[in-house]
Amino acid sequence: MRDLRLPLLGACAWVGGLAVEAHLPIPPWVLILPVAVGATITAACRPRLRATVVAALAVLLTVVAVAGLRTAQMRHDPVAQLARRGAVADVVGVVTSDARTVVEAHGTQQLLRVQIRRVTGRGQAYAVRAPVILLGDDAWAGVRLGTSITTSGRLVAADDSDVAALLLAQTEPQVVAPPSAWWSASSRLRAQIRASVAGRPAAERAIVPALVDGDESDVDDALADSFRATGLTHLLAVSGTNLTLVVGFLLLVARWAGVRGRWLTVVAASGIGGFVLLARSEPSVLRAAAMGAVGLLAMGHNGRSRALRGLGAAVVGLMLLDPVLAVSPGFALSVLATAGILLLAPAWRDALGRWLPRWLAEAIAVPAAAQLACTPLIAVISGQVSVVAVPANLLAEPAVGPATVLGLLGGLVGLVWPGLGRCFGWLASWCVAWIVAVARHAAALPTAALDWGTGVIALTVLTVLTVAAGLCAPRLLRHRGVGAACCLSVVVASVVRWPTPGWPPADWVYVVCDVGQGDGTVLRVGPHTAVVVDAGPDPGPMDACLDRLQVRRVALFVLTHFHADHVDGVGAVFDGRQVDRVWTTRLQDPPDGVALLQHTARSAGVAPVPAPYGASVRIGEVTLQVLWPLPDSPTEGPGDGSTANGASVVLLALTHGIRILLTGDVEPDGQEEIARTVPGLAVDVLKIPHHGSRYQDEGWLLGLRPRLAIASVGADNDYGHPAASTLGPLTAAGIPVLRTDRDGTVAVTVGANGLGYATR
Repeated sequence: MRDLRLPLLGACAWVGGLAVEAHLPIPPWVLILPVAVGATITAACRPRLRATVVAALAVLLTVVAVAGLRTAQMRHDPVAQLARRGAVADVVGVVTSDARTVVEAHGTQQLLRVQIRRVTGRGQAYAVRAPVILLGDDAWAGVRLGTSITTSGRLVAADDSDVAALLLAQTEPQVVAPPSAWWSASSRLRAQIRASVAGRPAAERAIVPALVDGDESDVDDALADSFRATGLTHLLAVSGTNLTLVVGFLLLVARWAGVRGRWLTVVAASGIGGFVLLARSEPSVLRAAAMGAVGLLAMGHNGRSRALRGLGAAVVGLMLLDPVLAVSPGFALSVLATAGILLLAPAWRDALGRWLPRWLAEAIAVPAAAQLACTPLIAVISGQVSVVAVPANLLAEPAVGPATVLGLLGGLVGLVWPGLGRCFGWLASWCVAWIVAVARHAAALPTAALDWGTGVIALTVLTVLTVAAGLCAPRLLRHRGVGAACCLSVVVASVVRWPTPGWPPADWVYVVCDVGQGDGTVLRVGPHTAVVVDAGPDPGPMDACLDRLQVRRVALFVLTHFHADHVDGVGAVFDGRQVDRVWTTRLQDPPDGVALLQHTARSAGVAPVPAPYGASVRIGEVTLQVLWPLPDSPTEGPGDGSTANGASVVLLALTHGIRILLTGDVEPDGQEEIARTVPGLAVDVLKIPHHGSRYQDEGWLLGLRPRLAIASVGADNDYGHPAASTLGPLTAAGIPVLRTDRDGTVAVTVGANGLGYATR
């Protein structure tokens, strides 16, 4: 019989945190009252449970009180009050995170967290302990975590509820005191982990630090999308798995060295503390440390029971320390995954173990249980249900442990002997190469994920199915035939592209594919034939889009410019399809994108040529006119992002009586020049330039008088796309605006009722 008292306390603590931190349109007591009434009735009917019920209510009310006090403190903090008035202030504080680069079209900014210790504004000085998010120029890039700094800037209200304000730094940081020895040692180790894989391919160079210490700063968007689609995202961030592997390795070494008894507890505690220092003591790291500690408990004697109690205690402790975690998706996913492994995986393993080797049964049961427990919440967040998550985790898991341990050894040994550290890093990168291959190939499968609605009915149905699967799985999996059929059905579901009823619409003429943070669009020119403009950042989504549109021949492929978010998916355009012609921009930059297109096109026997400015070309049902770049524009550039964007090919397409403007990432200078050379231009459909960036010629966009505007943009991107300052005027002018991060793939149609659209 499992002891569920501590898990019950954890659940009550979570409810208390949600009641305050979720900012629901109802007062917290509306959530708390039913729980209190139910607990009182239970205590009256079951005297043996009276102590547990009283403890649960006490925990719930304590968390509510802590969260309420924290919210009130944050609201009345002097920093928050100054922010509400938009005050300029001088601050003294301590940097509490590494700087992260935020890329914009005309430069970069650095984002980091700072705990303000003293603030002077509006003629008054205050001693405080207020967390803020700071945005500054590139001078902040080199400021190390733990550094005491002073600066000045404007305080404005922040969207995040766990910080008092957003500080827009107006001066460079002045160092008051360097980081402590502990933070300096942590930074040196992180740097050495990166150095140990410095000579490896970009993907491996990015993933090894992410596995060891959660440093995902070098992971590009396309690779992150592949990991997300395959349920491997937990490998890119600090998670309980990281800590379990690192501390588990330390315990093995300690046992080998003869450490026994309580000293092993000291080693484990030291390892957890060291991991927190290495991965940074942010809320997500503390959550990962708590979940990792639960995982370590599960490895010991009577592990399942101890781990369940530990999970409950961890939730209570985290809610008391930081109630904001109650509304954190990462926290919820960690708790659900851990609970799924503890509650579901043993029964599944035993059922599969009746006809499979025990090691294989456990390898299947653990990721399957974790994924099933998280499925409804993942659907809420992403609108998708991953089909390949379990097979992908099963294939990747054997390499995760060696990669993590070898990456850590690469850093530790490299501090003393850099050459040997690089050897360990080389071995770690080979393990990571397998994980990357699994992520990329699984994401490219026809049905890597199923779209799922986020409405109440859809989520209720999914939750019911999830619970039913969790309860029925042991009975089904214990039979060889049924169990094998279940496993085989997952494989078949992922490798077969299932028909999508009603998609594509029969009268589609133009499609903006949902390729993530990038562009990939299609113009129909005839049966199974199209003009493709850009290919997105990854072949998988682009290939899926073209397959669903049944495009077998590409009469013309246009690459507007050579940035990765437009060119890296180019393999999908050529793979299994006939490509007749290729147009590109005149500016052959950046070199990596140019080389990728040339290699792919050469293999298909096609020679790319610059798009002919001013030409009007008829291809089947479509007439194309090239509006930009000018025929005397440069063919070589300085290599900066803005110049390459500005050289984007801009096309005007006429098809079935409507005019469609495809703008690439053209900059305001180019927009102004097009307005001058093509005065009075009006269109029916506008592909908004540069994913809706804030750098636009607003007058030109509105002057086009489009009847429909579409932004091709990735969810949760780091660029601030699309900007409210770009979409707002279009919406205010009565122009419908669609965006692929929310609406998915968009098909423009021309039917009996004229211009229309459909989304998938």
